[in-house]
Amino acid sequence: MPSQADITQLLDEVRKGDRGATDKLFEEVYRELRKLAKDYLRQERPDHTLQATALVHDAYLRLIKGQEIPWQNRAHFFSVAAQVMRNLLVDHARQHNAHKRGAGERKFALDEAVSFSTERDLDLVALDDALKELEQYNPQHCRIVELKFFGGLQIEEIASVLNIDDPRQAGREWRKAKMWLRSKLVKDGTR
Repeated sequence: MPSQADITQLLDEVRKGDRGATDKLFEEVYRELRKLAKDYLRQERPDHTLQATALVHDAYLRLIKGQEIPWQNRAHFFSVAAQVMRNLLVDHARQHNAHKRGAGERKFALDEAVSFSTERDLDLVALDDALKELEQYNPQHCRIVELKFFGGLQIEEIASVLNIDDPRQAGREWRKAKMWLRSKLVKDGTR
């Protein structure tokens, strides 16, 4: 796996318009992005049409194409990648649900990232709706959940991305966000 410094250097070169750096960055982050995509899609229904490779390519194109993001480092890149993948997955789930009129909604085990119940699955659209509400209530908690679940970042990386000085504080905020989200999803009967 490439070091954080290597990724940060490549991100800086991409920002400066170096086409070669864009290709090299893709080579360096592809494996991690594909692992995240496979983890998300492993929880999909068997007849799901979105593949990990397509999700990674779509996400990467949205990340790089025409955007002048002042990339800070590897964690920041994967933070934004988490948002893009979340949006792509939710859009895909909403399209599927519109065709099926609610049947066959995307289900996934949230317990791996949020440590809820090992017996229940959760609808991705319901999670997205809950995260939108959490964002209104506490934007930082929403970002923490997004970075942890969709970005696969560790607490230390989340603290870095969100400029939280003490990773232990980020861990406490993560636990609070999980409790709020769990309460919301249980209250709404989604889990």
